[in-house]
Amino acid sequence: MTSIAFIGLGNMGGPMAANLVKAGHKVTGFDLSPASCDQARAEGLSIAASTADAVKDAEVVITMLPAGKHVLSVWTDILPSVKEGALLIDCSTIDVESARKAHGLARERGGSLASLDAPVSGGVGGAKGATLTFMAGGAKEAFDRAEPILAKMGKKVVHCGEAGAGQAAKICNNMILGISMIGVAEAFVLAEKLGLSHQALFDVASTSSGQCWSLTTYCPVPGPVPASPANNGYKPGFAAALMLKDLKLAQEAALASGAATPLGAEAAQLYSLFANAGHEGDDFSGIINFIRGQKG
Repeated sequence: MTSIAFIGLGNMGGPMAANLVKAGHKVTGFDLSPASCDQARAEGLSIAASTADAVKDAEVVITMLPAGKHVLSVWTDILPSVKEGALLIDCSTIDVESARKAHGLARERGGSLASLDAPVSGGVGGAKGATLTFMAGGAKEAFDRAEPILAKMGKKVVHCGEAGAGQAAKICNNMILGISMIGVAEAFVLAEKLGLSHQALFDVASTSSGQCWSLTTYCPVPGPVPASPANNGYKPGFAAALMLKDLKLAQEAALASGAATPLGAEAAQLYSLFANAGHEGDDFSGIINFIRGQKG
């Protein structure tokens, strides 16, 4: 049994922490939301009065927070209270530069602290079902320590490289996802105009060169893939606001590195328009309705 502190018990962090409890670990959590704390307590977590109290006896500290500024603020606050030899893992999706700064904070603290950036893919369903994919950046020694813990929350744990590499892998992956969903949505809209049924296009494309995850697992029209959000009024899933966040992170990284990502830029623009039209809470596959020109 490992003593774990988990800071950030929202839609993703709460189920992830609960899976660690189910795996037999002692988990102390903290969140600013009383409702999230109540839910976590019901799942078997102990709830600390502060971030410092949460981490003081922890062998492993995990954070799951909205943005880089939150991660850097929390890590700055907790590092004086973190015990010697602890492992810090950030599972948030943040910009690469902030991830590297977080690693730097751990190094500055000195001693034998280890750190890892390990964002996830798989959404709320993956968090609840412990089927997430973890993309980890940091020293191999830190990864080796973290892997058995992360494996209790996911089905695949990949060491992507040194500090920040996990975040780099996450934003590249989600740029592919955002672009491919728009492509699949445009194909279905065109098919509708040409009188081709959704099922016919799916049956052809899903077994042909157009096959991709956005089509076969997360099809943006009702019918062909019963588990997709299209069959549930486009309730997320993975919200359009989160897709837009990741696409913006990808564009920031592209600008900083000098990479040409014209399709990524166009995808970010389309999701920005979709979110600003009042659909930030819809599943990101709902962009097909925006492409159709539907406002509702």
